[in-house]
This record gives sequence, C-alpha cells and structure tokens, in this order.
Amino acid sequence: MIPTARLVVSVLLGAGVAGITGVAHAQQPAGGRAFQLADWYRLSTVSAPAMSPAGDRVAFTVTTVRESENKRHNEIWVVPTAGGEPQRYTSPGTESSNARWSPDGRYLFFSSTRPGGKGTSWAIRMDQPGGEAAQVEQYPPAGTYPTSGRFAVWADADSVPAADSAKMKDDPYAKMLPMARPPYGAITRPANPARFDGRQVVDARYKSNDRGFVPGPREARVWRPSQLWTQAFDGTPKRRILTTAYSARNAVVSPDGQWVAFLADAALRPDSVVEHERDSLSYLPYDARRDEAVRNEADIFVVGIGGGTPRAVAHWTGAESDLTWSPDSRRIAFIGRPSRVSSARVYLVDATGGEPRQVLGDDFRYEPSGIDWARNGTLTFNADVGGSSGLFRLDPATRVATPLLSGRRKMSGFTWDPAGRRVAYVATSMTRPTELFIADADGRNERQLTRFNEKLTRDVAFSDAERFTYKSVDGMEIEGWLMKPYGWQPGRRYPVVLYIHGGPHSQYGEGWFDEFQNLAAQGMYVLFTNPRGSSGYGAPFTYASRGDWGGRDFQDLMKATDIAAARADIDSTRMGVTGGSYGGFMTAWITTKTTRFRAAQTDRMISDWTSWYGASDAQGLTEFEFYGKPWDNFAMYDTLSPIRHVNRVRTPTLMVQSEDDFRTPMGNAELWFMALKKQNVPVELVRYPRSTHELSRSGEPWLLVDRLGRLRQWFGYWLQSPAQAVGQ
Repeated sequence: MIPTARLVVSVLLGAGVAGITGVAHAQQPAGGRAFQLADWYRLSTVSAPAMSPAGDRVAFTVTTVRESENKRHNEIWVVPTAGGEPQRYTSPGTESSNARWSPDGRYLFFSSTRPGGKGTSWAIRMDQPGGEAAQVEQYPPAGTYPTSGRFAVWADADSVPAADSAKMKDDPYAKMLPMARPPYGAITRPANPARFDGRQVVDARYKSNDRGFVPGPREARVWRPSQLWTQAFDGTPKRRILTTAYSARNAVVSPDGQWVAFLADAALRPDSVVEHERDSLSYLPYDARRDEAVRNEADIFVVGIGGGTPRAVAHWTGAESDLTWSPDSRRIAFIGRPSRVSSARVYLVDATGGEPRQVLGDDFRYEPSGIDWARNGTLTFNADVGGSSGLFRLDPATRVATPLLSGRRKMSGFTWDPAGRRVAYVATSMTRPTELFIADADGRNERQLTRFNEKLTRDVAFSDAERFTYKSVDGMEIEGWLMKPYGWQPGRRYPVVLYIHGGPHSQYGEGWFDEFQNLAAQGMYVLFTNPRGSSGYGAPFTYASRGDWGGRDFQDLMKATDIAAARADIDSTRMGVTGGSYGGFMTAWITTKTTRFRAAQTDRMISDWTSWYGASDAQGLTEFEFYGKPWDNFAMYDTLSPIRHVNRVRTPTLMVQSEDDFRTPMGNAELWFMALKKQNVPVELVRYPRSTHELSRSGEPWLLVDRLGRLRQWFGYWLQSPAQAVGQ
C-alpha cells in the first residue's frame, strides 16, 4: 500500500505563494455534456488586444476554425471598453491579425495577406464611416515598435542592396532556388545550375522547425543588419536613421520624440549566427564562458530621432530586453538577466548614461516581462506565478511588487490606455477558453468584454482540476493538478493519465487546454505537474534539472503519481503516461524504469540523444543541459538515451511523430518503434504529413483533431472497459 502523501494547497498572496493544509476540490460543472472531438472546431481564440489612444475601444484578433477548409481563420474585431457587442472590422474572406492604432486614433492598422497591395500592412479609417481597408503610405507599417505619438520607429533591413542587384545580372546561379545556390564559403559548385534542384549546406544551422530548410546566415541575400527607420505621422516618407554593420533591436522612441533607445551587440560586431537565434535562447550554442558566468551579449544605445552616432547608455554585464522610457524621457527601464541561469530583474538607468540600478527585489521569486511605466512613476509588469499569472505594480523606491490582478487563471496581452487608468487583457481558466477583459489600473472593477465561447461553455461541461503542491526529493516544492473525469461520481474508481510537458523549460498552467479536456471527457483523471526544470518559478527552479534529466525530475513525477494512486477514487492498476518533446523523452524514459503504467503515448519523442543531436535544429539545448557536445560528455548522452534501456520496456505505446519535425526528427521515433516491435511490445506509430513540431498546437485542424481522437482510443482501449472506450 502506497502511503498517502500530505497535500499542501496554496493560494496567491501578494508576490508569493502561501500554503494551507488541505485539499482544493474542483467542482464538476452542473449540466452540459462531455466534450466531443467536433467541439474543438467550435473554439474561438482571442489574442493580441490593443487599446485605442482614447481608451474607448479595444481591437483584437479572433481566430476560429473553418472545419470544411481544414484551416484557421483570423479576423480583427473591436469592442467598446464601456461594454457592448464586439464588431468585426475585417473581411471574413481574408486573413487579418496584429491590430495597432495610429497615435491620433484615425487609423487601425493590421497585418494581412490580402491580394492587391505591397507588403502586409493595411489600415481602416476609424474617424469616419467604415469602408474598405487600404494601404496608407504616409503612415508607418503595422506592427512597428512603440511610438512617441509623433514618430514611429522600427528595425528592419533593406530589400536587396543595389550592389547585389547589379551582380545578379551576371550571376550564373541567380535563377536557382536559395538553398541550391552555392552558399558562402562552399568549395563545390553545380555542374549545371539549371539541372540541380537539391540543397547545398555549409552552415550548422540549415533547418528550422518553424521555417523548414533555411539558407545559411552568411548568405548576403538573406541576412543583413537590421537598421533603424523612423516616420512621422504627418505624411512625410520614412527615413533610415542608422546605417551600421550591426543590427539594432527593440527600438523605442522617447515620449518627447527626441531620442530612440535600442539594443545592439555589446561590441557592435556585425551580424553572426547567434544574432539570429536570440529568440530561442534555450537553443543557443553552448559556451561555457558565457553560460557558466555573467555575460554581456548586448547593451543599450541611444541615438537622436534625426540620426547621428549612437552612444552607449550603459555597459551592463548581462542580457537586456523590454526597453521602456520614463514619462519624462529621462530614464530607461529594462528587464535584465545577469546570466543564462539567473532570474530576470527590473533595472533603471539614466538616459544620459550611468550605472543601471536594480529596482525589483531579489525576494520576488518570479520573473517579470512586459514593463509599462505609469505617469505616477511606478512600473507595471506581468509574470508567470507558477502555473498562474499576474499583473504587478512595482515601486522603484521600495523595490516592492504589489499584485494588481491574480488568481487561478492565465492572463496575457496586457494593453493600457495612454492615461494609465485601465488595462485590457486576455484571460483563460481551466474551464473557460480565452476571452477579453478590462480592469481599472488598481485591478478593481474587472469586466468581461467578449463572450465568443459562451455557447460552447453552455453546451459542454468542461472539467475543473484540483490544485495541490507537494514536497519532492531535496524538499523541493512541486505544483500539480488533478483534473476530474466528466461525470465523476463518488464511490467509483477511475483510470488516470499522467501528462508531461515539453521544454523542459515550459509549464502547464491554469488555462483551458484541449488535451486535458479530451481525456477527462473520456472518463479519465488527468494528472499534470510542473516538475523541476519547469518555467514560472524562478531561474533556480528552472535549471534545477540541468545535467540530471531523468533523475530528480523523474522522481518529481513519480511522487505526484504516488499521490494520485493513493486516492480512493483512482484505480492504480489503470494508469497511463503521455508527453511531447521533452515529455516524449520522459515518457519513453519512464517506461524503461517502471511497469506501473498500463499504457503510454509519446509525441515528438527522443530515443537516442547522439542521433538527435545530429538531426535536430536545436543542438544548443543539449550542449547547455548536458554540459557539452556528445563527444565532450558521451557518458551523459549515452546513459540518458532511452534506447540504451529499451530491453526493459513492456508498456504498450502509441507513438505520434510529424514528418516535417526538425526539432525531434522522425529517425528517433523509427528507432524506438522498431525496438519495441522486435520485442513484441504492442506499439503503433502514426506519422502525420505536412506537420512540424507544432502539430498539437497549430497543426492542420483535421490532423490535430485526429490525434486527439487517437489518444482517446489508445488510453480507452488499455485503461477502460470496451463499453467506456468509445473514442468519440
């Protein structure tokens, strides 16, 4: 008999989490039927809100699914902040997203792929009766960086330099596909350019999960430094105010319209491969000098709105982001991370130069993002608070962060009116898909502005989850949830499926998630946790699994399983396990360590780390997590590869893998499938075409729903009676 673990249930109190002894019981919604696969097509997703300059309207993107066309559809909608029915502002026949207002409120800009224009920036007049969207050349493009009200600024590269255009006339490879042309530094050449349509590679980074195969970063026609452009809202054309050999990023105009702050390489070096990988920090090449100590990847620079020579504001040792000016244009706030394994903090620096000052205390466990500077001198930021999220007010004088919005939910897309009196945002909870909300600056008078999913939530009884925390090995506190099956009845015992997230530096949280609702509707408990290595709990927790994948993180998961298995309403003989990416690796790893799970399902799995290293687009992940390349630390790469222990596996396994997944390529799944097959372990491999690592999140709707159905069928077959395993 497994002893019952002591559960500690927590509530949000200020910037931390306080424990209360007991159990938080989720209430099964009254009425409504179980979630069915067809319901997935009815879901609306609200995102990217933008408050108007007058604070009277919010524009946002609504994403729906067109089942008959097997596609998602994006539209721009607008709703009054005082309440009322939201209105669609873009054509249902075109794709539109990323709404942004002109500073005077006359135009609503958005991105669209509609035909008949140059580029993707379109606009709708908002100060007169509606009409067709048009492209307005005297205004900056949609999606530019924050403005001063008089100027917009953004970082971009020229199209094709004139010198290159002239060279292309005599270029024998000009008509070849980008990756067929001999890349920079190549020794071999095609015998006949017209007859070679393959790919030639000399750079390590030649494929991407998001973009497929990509030309090398040193190819002149592909990568050039991003320069600063500015444009006034008076009809004058755009101007380039920076011409450098290095890229400018994160540009913001001062409120007085006189200065532009931006980030650039600390030593002002020309673009490099790393320059174009900064958006995926976890996958950067491992560098012991950079990753084991403080580093200085970028610095803050300022240049006049009319151009000139940029000057460094501060040579701060660390990685800066999220620049924002003070209302009086005298200071700059930013989020800084001293080293790769340090928690992010908030800093202030004088715009004229000086030493940055940390203004968020170290006692704040979580990590800030999205800074805004209020007129009263305080700062606001949002942060993940474990599996929840919150909006905080920061007083730079006291270094204390006070919660404004919190609770068991996930919030995103915070957008303020210019006066800083109200904030709009998207929120979701376990039983409620995304909707748009608004609240006063102090978090009071919160109101829901949209109800796109109201009919769906009336028809379907989505399952809630009990939240609990528990002490794992080394005394580390872990957050977990247990979602009740649809139609739960006292006195009955139910199967349970353990879900493991990817990353590992990501998280599960307090938001509506189709994967969990899918199995709960099938009549199963769903157990999900954030073991060490997850994000949302501060950098020390996030990197606590480094060099120890499959060790203490495995024990975190097993302790949660022990807690679930000890419940009177869970049948510990009918347990399943599933996960994707890192979770796919961990699922396979678990089946090599224990036979307590009756069935398993792997998504985007990894069976051999050395093989994965050569085939993936993310070598920097294991270079960092496993302390080097395979030949630097072969023992770790080898012993942590599930394939080395596959002879112990007896668990029936369903495998899902995408044909175009460059993050976790197909070869690792093929290796695992064949190993299980040769040992007579029940196994099925489902290979999805035209799909990448993002199949379960943004893949083709038909394929995504097909996958959800197979999870129901697989776990229903192994964990339920034939009458229950309907696989609807």
